Amino acid sequence: MKSFGAPLTALAAASLAACGSVGNLQYPEDGPPPAPLARDEPPTIDALLDPPPQAAPDRLDDPLRRSEERGEDEFDLPPR
Repeated sequence: MKSFGAPLTALAAASLAACGSVGNLQYPEDGPPPAPLARDEPPTIDALLDPPPQAAPDRLDDPLRRSEERGEDEFDLPPR
C-alpha cells in the first residue's frame, strides 16, 4: 500500500504558494474602466484602490467617551 502523504503535502504547498503572488497591479486586457460622466479621463489604479470617505467614515460623535453606565432609556420596555 502506497502512502500519498508526501506528494499531497507537496501539492498543497505548491498550490498555496501560487496564491500569494505579488506584483504591480495592472488593468485587464480591456484597459481601464470608462471615465465617469463628470470626468474626462478614467481613474488611475491608485484612485480606484483609495476608498471614498463614505466607505470608512471617521467617528466624531461617540456617545460614550469612556466606560460608563448608560443612562435611563424610556423606550426600553419589558416584553408584553
